Amino acid sequence: MRTLAFQMPDRGSGGPTGPRIRVGRPSRRARTLLLTVGVLAVLAMLFVMFTGFWTDWLWYRSVGYRSVFTTTLWTKVGLFAVFGLLMAAVVGVNIWLAHRLRPPLSAMSLEQQSLDRYRMSIAPYKKWILLGISAVVALISGASAASQWRTWLMWVNGVSFGKTDPQFGKDISFYSFDLPWYRFLLNFGFAAVVLGLLAAALVHYLYGGLRVTTPGARATAQATGHLSVLLGLFVALKAVAYWLDRYGLAVKGSEFKATDNWTGLKYVDANAYLPAKTILFIIAIICAVLFFGTLWRRTWQLPVIGFGLMVLSAILIGGLYPAIVQKFQVEPNEQAKETPYIKKNIEATRNAYGIDDAKVNNYPGTSDAKPTTLRDAADTAASMRLLDPNIVSPTYQQKQQVRGYYKFPSTLDVDSYTTKDGKEQDTVVGLREINTDGIPKKGWINEHFKYTHGFGMVAGKGTEVNKDGEPVFTEKNLPPKGQLGDYEPRIYYGENTKQYSIVGGPQQELDYADDSGEKTYTYKGDSGVDLSNPVNRAAYAVKFNEPRMLYSGAIGEGSQVLYNRTPQERVEAVAPWLTIDGDPYPAVVGDKVKWIVDAYTTTNNYPYASRTTLGDTTADALTDEQRSVVAQQNQVNYIRNSVKVTVDAYSGKVDMYQWDTKDPVLKTWMKAFPDTVKAKSEIGDELMDHLRYPQDLFKVQRELLTRYHVTSPGQFYSGSERWQIPDDPTQEGNAVPPYYLSMKMPGEEKQTFSLTTTFNPVERQTLGAFMAVDANAGSADYGEITMLRLPSNTTVPGPQQVQSKINSDPEIANDLNILKRGDSDIEYGNLLTVPLKGGLLYVEPIYLRGADTNYPRMRKVVATFGDKIAYENTLAEALNEIFPTDGESGGEGDGDGGGEKDEPPAGDTSLKKAIQDVGDAWEKVNKAREEGDWSAEGRAQEELQEAIERMNKATG
Repeated sequence: MRTLAFQMPDRGSGGPTGPRIRVGRPSRRARTLLLTVGVLAVLAMLFVMFTGFWTDWLWYRSVGYRSVFTTTLWTKVGLFAVFGLLMAAVVGVNIWLAHRLRPPLSAMSLEQQSLDRYRMSIAPYKKWILLGISAVVALISGASAASQWRTWLMWVNGVSFGKTDPQFGKDISFYSFDLPWYRFLLNFGFAAVVLGLLAAALVHYLYGGLRVTTPGARATAQATGHLSVLLGLFVALKAVAYWLDRYGLAVKGSEFKATDNWTGLKYVDANAYLPAKTILFIIAIICAVLFFGTLWRRTWQLPVIGFGLMVLSAILIGGLYPAIVQKFQVEPNEQAKETPYIKKNIEATRNAYGIDDAKVNNYPGTSDAKPTTLRDAADTAASMRLLDPNIVSPTYQQKQQVRGYYKFPSTLDVDSYTTKDGKEQDTVVGLREINTDGIPKKGWINEHFKYTHGFGMVAGKGTEVNKDGEPVFTEKNLPPKGQLGDYEPRIYYGENTKQYSIVGGPQQELDYADDSGEKTYTYKGDSGVDLSNPVNRAAYAVKFNEPRMLYSGAIGEGSQVLYNRTPQERVEAVAPWLTIDGDPYPAVVGDKVKWIVDAYTTTNNYPYASRTTLGDTTADALTDEQRSVVAQQNQVNYIRNSVKVTVDAYSGKVDMYQWDTKDPVLKTWMKAFPDTVKAKSEIGDELMDHLRYPQDLFKVQRELLTRYHVTSPGQFYSGSERWQIPDDPTQEGNAVPPYYLSMKMPGEEKQTFSLTTTFNPVERQTLGAFMAVDANAGSADYGEITMLRLPSNTTVPGPQQVQSKINSDPEIANDLNILKRGDSDIEYGNLLTVPLKGGLLYVEPIYLRGADTNYPRMRKVVATFGDKIAYENTLAEALNEIFPTDGESGGEGDGDGGGEKDEPPAGDTSLKKAIQDVGDAWEKVNKAREEGDWSAEGRAQEELQEAIERMNKATG
């Protein structure tokens, strides 16, 4: 029996209309005004959008990296267009097809009658609605695809790693370059099918192809066939997802007892999840065929049954079966089951982080050498850096700032320079950068036109201080003079130079000031963007929100604007595929000051290699917002210091050099951006002398080596040999930073510039190991990591225990209390650790920040070796104290300092008595102050002064 139906009109009036209300139209003048305002608003928005594009193009052209801008731009445009149009086509075609397949007659039912008014309402605008929906999904999907430009470039330019994963035998490049792009395509396919399915279902329902409440068939044959094909495509894509998931197991992260960040297959993955994914892949293919078969059978019965079986299989095979394997096969004998996979993880992780060649040598931690031998060895074991770059910045500021509109970074840098006699000298350096907060008279002209640059480098010997505890400067004053020779001293680009400057035009810049007055200067470089063009001026007026740039007479012929002025900003902009080290450092190379920036290539898809989070791993007691790593992806499991970059402090010129010539990730990016990275052979000798092993890479490697210094799967699983990075003894809760210094490792004949750190055993504060890497780029052993592993039963103190020992020593505590009298503060310098004849020597400078000077000066040096501790005015005196030779105080003693401290000769009695008297008098002063007894305090102050004079006389 046929159901009574009626013809469904596409358009027409439908029902009674109410009374018409006339609404007054705006006057012609008002309409013209509104139209004008609207046009101007649109033009303003377009101009703002244009300025962003135009200023970026001008900047990349000025810095000489136009190809980076164009390659990135056209890649984004291409992805936006292709995937935006593809998504629009999928959604649009399905809407059109569903409308075309609508039934000619609709059942007379309440459901269809209620839909009539919607059909009639949209009938006149069907084409516009179709175009509008397609445009919206195109914009959204196009923008999403454009953000994948890195993934596309890595896929299309990927090169082979030359290594295969141990499970599937595929080259590592498949996981690093191919799999991410396949994942994107798969996700895009899912999104397209789901949006097409929703759009088609909605149109079918609106035009009667699908019925919810109407009696009879719920879907027409045409709707059934259409939607079944879309569902079949969805299930087919799910089959592809199951197949890719098989390979995804090699880079899947999971929890595991042996390590916090396990990556790769475990026993349950290889023996349960992997076969389950294969089975589910086959089931999904069969299910997809059943859906496609509805084109002929016109029934949902088999596809629905197949889909239900697929879901049930996913639960049982993909979820329950692996859980059973884990519970009943793995957990009863986990170590034996997981050993082959732990071995794969160890090998992959050590290779991915470049620590596979790290040497682990046993080291006793104690020494039986004679004091005379130890004293001689201490002089050549290391160039003890008494000048702490993390503390002495205020001293540089006080002594070498010269003017209030200059400043030094809060943490200075350590470099190595060759002295006139040919010796390597560890040097603490800093640039005198412009400080706009210190400009005498604020104003737009002063801040952006007059005070535009810093001036000169300041350098001090790392191993010496003068008689007042202040740096011994090897380069100082303004204009700079010293051992660095003649170089361009003007600093237009620096770590603290963050605002724009307009230079080279009619307005003269302040160069520097001396006793004869202010010297002016006009910038002669060409690193800025030309502002003589009115279009450029207007664009930058919008960019910097500064309308005065449009009409200011200070801008004229030759004017150019400098911005993106920190080394990290410039490198990140010209190489957006690199991760940037958080500690750029300056060096005088030839006749120029250059910032040296270490850059890394990374990936998060190296099979079996455990992941690390760069932001957490590279943080320590010295890390701040300015010195944090600039990461393109924060979580990685492969890293190489593949590029060394220089940024000219005067011209801003960026030069990138290929450092790791074997890195496949860098080779891939060099294919994508040809002619941006120079060959390693172009690094000159003068620059090579200042290249060093980067801190952030070292911090990543030391974090991994807390677990991956062992290569035995059994030891790795048990965790018995795990280490931890100690806290900075002077900053609780922050990891101790690594330190640069020139030193000799055991067995080496001469010192080499090194980067060092220490480890504690887990949950202990004793010393577990000492680690150093050859940081001298010119060395044949550059990058070689050596770890000295102490016996597990050792009681050699770690950094925190050494600091606690220093703080609790009565003689040191008494003297520091005296030094801190008044408003003075004590600051502990870097606690350096140096291997010495089987033992470990700790050296720490102590600084006093006086109320009168307000900058730190080194006053004392503490040295410890074994149980011995020395607290003296100089390093030599401290070493003489803990390693006494014949005729000196302290006697022979044991070389490892294991016994009690020997009594000093009678000649030292007066000094000990004076120190004791000083402590007693100081207690009397404090007690009298608390009691408010001014006369008693006066007498105590006199006793204190007399005791101090006796102490000074005893110490000479």
